[in-house]
Amino acid sequence: MLILRGLSKVYRTGDVDVPVLHDVNLEIFRGEVMVVVGPSGSGKSTLLNMVGGIDRPTAGDVVFEEETISRFSDAELTAYRRREIAFVFQFYNLVPTLTALENVLVATQLSDDPVDAREALSLVGLSDRISHFPAQLSGGEQQRVSIARAVAKKPRLLLCDEPTGALDLTTGRHVLGALASLNNDLGMTIIIITHNSAIAAIAHRKVRIGSGTIAEVSRNSNRVDPEDIVW
Repeated sequence: MLILRGLSKVYRTGDVDVPVLHDVNLEIFRGEVMVVVGPSGSGKSTLLNMVGGIDRPTAGDVVFEEETISRFSDAELTAYRRREIAFVFQFYNLVPTLTALENVLVATQLSDDPVDAREALSLVGLSDRISHFPAQLSGGEQQRVSIARAVAKKPRLLLCDEPTGALDLTTGRHVLGALASLNNDLGMTIIIITHNSAIAAIAHRKVRIGSGTIAEVSRNSNRVDPEDIVW
């Protein structure tokens, strides 16, 4: 589905060049869960942002389904983000004055063929919370609403930026379980970035990134159920 070829990113701060990624080469396959682990500052978020069309590489290419999105115009990148991908962020980014259902309905306006908002909330186990506002939901429930919002667009690729970073173990397991169900039941391709290496046990493949380069890619022969994850 996705090929990263010779990907590098350098940010300029004043007169100083700050390298973040260097010569990253990676393939992501349809229907897999990939977890990218690494410490803060290792380049995980930059990698995710370039896959998501939020940022552009300094060198190299991002190829999605044989289209080189790193060479897209701004308008083409907007269409790519709208049509093909969805994001799940660490801090939910829900609209506080909208109910869970209304937060998901907003996303359906961005798709030509959306998932029904109630069905999306049902997929993450929140059928009984559709009329609740974010302040009336736990952290884990808010994160699951954000996952439902992402799913409602019917994306081909789901990008998750530290989805359990603000959650305790029990709540984090529920969120990871929701993601695993989307992969198992819908075949959704999911990339999760995290500093928590324990989460990698749920993935088909684990990628370890350090100092802006790929240090290791390994396959899980026995994936762990999210309910058995411990950190």
